[in-house]
Amino acid sequence: MDMKTIRIANGQGFWGDWLEAPSQLVERGPIDYLTLDYLAEVTMSIMQKQKARDPRAGYARDFIDVMARVLPRCVERNIKVVANAGGVNPESCAAALAEVARRLGLSSKVNIGIVTGDDILGKLPEFIAQGISFENLETGAPLQETLDKVESANVYFGAAPIAEALGMGATVVVTGRSTDTGLALGPMIHEFGWRPDDWDRLATGIIAGHIIECGAQCTGGNCQDDWQSIPNFWDIGYPIVEASEDGTFWVTKHPGTGGRVSVAGVKEQLMYEMGDPRSYLTPDCIADFTTINLKQDDQSGQERVRASGIKGRPPTDYYKVSISYRAGYKASGALIYSWPDAYDKAREADAMLRRRLDALGLKFDAIRTEFVGAGALHGDLAGPPLEEVPEVLLRIAVRSEDRSAVERFGKELAPLALAGPPTVCGLHGGRPKAEEIVAYWPALMPRGLVQPSIHLVPA
Repeated sequence: MDMKTIRIANGQGFWGDWLEAPSQLVERGPIDYLTLDYLAEVTMSIMQKQKARDPRAGYARDFIDVMARVLPRCVERNIKVVANAGGVNPESCAAALAEVARRLGLSSKVNIGIVTGDDILGKLPEFIAQGISFENLETGAPLQETLDKVESANVYFGAAPIAEALGMGATVVVTGRSTDTGLALGPMIHEFGWRPDDWDRLATGIIAGHIIECGAQCTGGNCQDDWQSIPNFWDIGYPIVEASEDGTFWVTKHPGTGGRVSVAGVKEQLMYEMGDPRSYLTPDCIADFTTINLKQDDQSGQERVRASGIKGRPPTDYYKVSISYRAGYKASGALIYSWPDAYDKAREADAMLRRRLDALGLKFDAIRTEFVGAGALHGDLAGPPLEEVPEVLLRIAVRSEDRSAVERFGKELAPLALAGPPTVCGLHGGRPKAEEIVAYWPALMPRGLVQPSIHLVPA
């Protein structure tokens, strides 16, 4: 008997990724599942602000536009879609999707599974009263002292709720904050019937999801592997995992698309946000990256990398919680200086601005200056800055709890164009404006205190 295999493609690596990628994946070859990954830590706070202004907002609006394009073909080819586009408002996201399905005449053929329960913003005081401190994983500080500044708080659910939604008959699954890896693992659990304690196979799905979660970053994008030779960057193919029920999989892309699938490129993606390679933590299991075996397929004529041998262990008793909070204000601005003496001019302008800010008695938590074009990216590692460069972009940024100080900084930068060193070629980005800083607070909480909610709604 042939082993069951499914093809899972990821068409978005973040909110703002290439809008043509989902259509490319649906139109240019066979797939069974299309996953769309929109969420990052800061994205949740942005969505929470949007929802505060409009109760119908708070989700990735790009998702609705994408689905309006691909839904007819997905229905025709029985392609199921899994997306964390729900953000902090999965219900509104599902309602907008249902409206698209009705407009396209597809209501009878689309069932929307919704995963909620991850948003615990309103429950934080209750949990803290129960003795859960939500200690910052990086600083050890308890959340209580920052509670009045919190803007969003979301638990990372895993693949199990997605698999359950698919088992209920969902053709499109919309979640809030889920693990990126869960978008791919959920379909595998559903299709293959993997047990909740089949740690090695679950770890395989985790690794597969991790490889494709950033979209084209594993098919040649943002890749150092002989990047000059990567063909047709403009038409780069987005990744597909061909997963088998035995816990092995291939990473590939549609034939004829640009980019490249190689062991080196896949390894680069594996390094992304890896942490301890022996203990990659998810709500579904712990995956051991040191057990991954990768092999290039040089026989079929297609670009394919096989992964096998992956081992896993039971998960911890905690959920990760992503919390964002207000942390003061920031502003940044830039001036471009031209040859001759571009670097010297930029340094003089920086010193001049700092003295003016100091003379005004303005206090900042931090002031940072970058001389782009003269070693800004690598600092001391690049050696002494180049003294004679054709142009330098002077970028200055400030941070403070005092909004008025940040606003005054913005007004002090522009005058340097006429009252400072010569050959300023433009105030890059205009006069700096004060922006609220949204900071990230990672924490843990016991798994038993929060449960996902899964329900199915017809379009």
